[in-house]
Amino acid sequence: MPRPSPVDRTADTDTYDARDLIRNGLKADIVLDGQTYTLRITRAGKLILTK
Repeated sequence: MPRPSPVDRTADTDTYDARDLIRNGLKADIVLDGQTYTLRITRAGKLILTK
């Protein structure tokens, strides 16, 4: 599993480059409380998070 590194840390908020989370360039699964969400980068360079 990839371990993205913080890009910058300001005001107690970790900031990550989305391309580090989505290493294959297509999508990444994110799990929260047993629920899986999919984070995708569109062709237009936008982020979409779906359940």
